[in-house]
Amino acid sequence: MSGGPAAAADAADRVRFGPDGLVPAVVQDASSGRVLTLAYMNRESLERTLETGQTWFWSRSRGELWHKGATSGNTQDVRAVLLDCDRDAVVVRVDPAGPACHTGARDCFGDVLAGGDDAPFAAIADLVAVIADRAAAADPESSYTARLLAKGIDTVCKKVGEEATEVVLAAKGAEHGQAVYESADLLYHLAVLWQAVGVTPQEVAAELARRHVPAAK
Repeated sequence: MSGGPAAAADAADRVRFGPDGLVPAVVQDASSGRVLTLAYMNRESLERTLETGQTWFWSRSRGELWHKGATSGNTQDVRAVLLDCDRDAVVVRVDPAGPACHTGARDCFGDVLAGGDDAPFAAIADLVAVIADRAAAADPESSYTARLLAKGIDTVCKKVGEEATEVVLAAKGAEHGQAVYESADLLYHLAVLWQAVGVTPQEVAAELARRHVPAAK
């Protein structure tokens, strides 16, 4: 990932490790933006992460290096490692191969102390993942998604057009609840269309970012 041991060492030189030799690592799902876990890295685990492209951490309880998913298979492929402005914490953006939490949960933050799970983009990423799973089913009659995809792109496109019209009608009628409901239908069918034509949410997000022009100061 980093270009080799030398590049990994140069990157690690920029990090301010704490008195215990560790730096907190916030692990984030690269597709959904959902925070998966908080772990810790020492210099060696950070360098291994940068070199191998998979997450390595330092276990404070066991006092040893550990490769995430080495025994469970729930590895994390690294897309990016970001250093904060004080250089004493990192964000690791990953594509997880399974649950991040040792309990088997998707992430380690299921105990809500206040508020709720306000993660709309995570919900879309979850939807896309479910649709991909349904698309891979051997039996096209196994789900509505599989049946829709089996009917071909013309049918999928027709459904997107129908749902877009429903959103417009709800908006023109000032029906807030119905606009929410129909928008969810539209997003679902749009995600099915993405699956059918091989478009990823990341490509759409990149195009939106490309169009963004910062406001003049």
